[in-house]
Amino acid sequence: MRLIAAVAAATLIMAGAADARTWRIRPGPEAEQQLQTALIEARPGDTVQLGRGRIELTAGLSLDVDRVTIRGDGEDRSILSFNGQRRGAEGLLITSDDVTLRGFAVENARGDAIKARDCNGITIREVRVEWTRGPNPENGAYGLYPVNCDNVLIERSIARGASDAGIYVGQSRNIIVRDNLAEFNVAGIEIENSFNADVFGNTATRNTGGILVFDLPGLPQKGGHSVRVFRNTIVNNDTPNFAPAGNIVAGVPTGTGVLIMANRNVHVFENEIGDNGTVNVLISAYRNAFDDAEYNPLARDIVIRDNAFGNTGFAPAGDLAALAQLGVPIPDVLWDGATMYSVGGTPRMETVRIVVQDNTSTRTGQSSFLSLGMPVAGSPLTEAQPSPTPPPLLAVEEPDAVRIR
Repeated sequence: MRLIAAVAAATLIMAGAADARTWRIRPGPEAEQQLQTALIEARPGDTVQLGRGRIELTAGLSLDVDRVTIRGDGEDRSILSFNGQRRGAEGLLITSDDVTLRGFAVENARGDAIKARDCNGITIREVRVEWTRGPNPENGAYGLYPVNCDNVLIERSIARGASDAGIYVGQSRNIIVRDNLAEFNVAGIEIENSFNADVFGNTATRNTGGILVFDLPGLPQKGGHSVRVFRNTIVNNDTPNFAPAGNIVAGVPTGTGVLIMANRNVHVFENEIGDNGTVNVLISAYRNAFDDAEYNPLARDIVIRDNAFGNTGFAPAGDLAALAQLGVPIPDVLWDGATMYSVGGTPRMETVRIVVQDNTSTRTGQSSFLSLGMPVAGSPLTEAQPSPTPPPLLAVEEPDAVRIR
């Protein structure tokens, strides 16, 4: 009976493989209609193969079928061009599970380039998203944009020109972002309101801010935690902030290497971080008013260790420019000092662990640290009482390595 069952199972697997279809889309006047048809009529297991060249599109694309692969011949060879897009809020929208995107480019989407929403299992590999006119506030907000997804893998991809974040993973769980290039965005890579993320092997350069780890109030998932940022190259982030007014990242100072805001258990280690004109690492509470009783605006359980810091503080922007004008030197690691906040007029206080150890600096040998001494979240900079005394070396357990399930 076991032998019969095994043969039957093998037969079903072979039949499933035999039923899988490859939809081949070649550039030309019929390509847009053919691609839209393929994404609608595909069945689980199918592959949509994009040919070499530019496929010109006038409307956004969407996929709502599980276990489909969209594959091209390379990010510089198979290009979905949205130069003429007139309809749709993004270039490509994915709302299904176990989807793989590989080896193609999305250029000049009217909104977000590639958005994956409510997915379990999304792999983005060797994909390029770009707004080819360079930094511009009219570019789409997000390049690679999974939101409310589980088991996210983004690797060996390129994001350029996003007016918010080149690679953004929001309100998601179980995330790996590795070996990517993010440049000429407002935020190169951003992990927001997410749980369990590993961000490593990436290069974030020529952005306004290199890598951001945020948590914001008023969202369905908050309390972001357990993020590791390691073995990245985060250098020369010098693009003037071009985010539209009112966007949360419009407040990111030009020349920020790593920004950690209102998140818990974030470990930043073994990175190269330098030549960021404002600050290499900024640790801050969320500074705006909020009325979300479940939200904690403090950055806490933060570990900054074993990083190699280069030059910083040579062109400070935003509020930190005023600090520099007062003669306060900008360190490698800057913490606002917040340990208290208020919700509905009720003060709250907690123990905040900030650990800075075993970092080196090309400027001073040993890295520098400064607390602004503003214990209440959102305090004005005029209340700063800067102190270079490092926080105590406390034990903060590092999150486990992320495994994609």
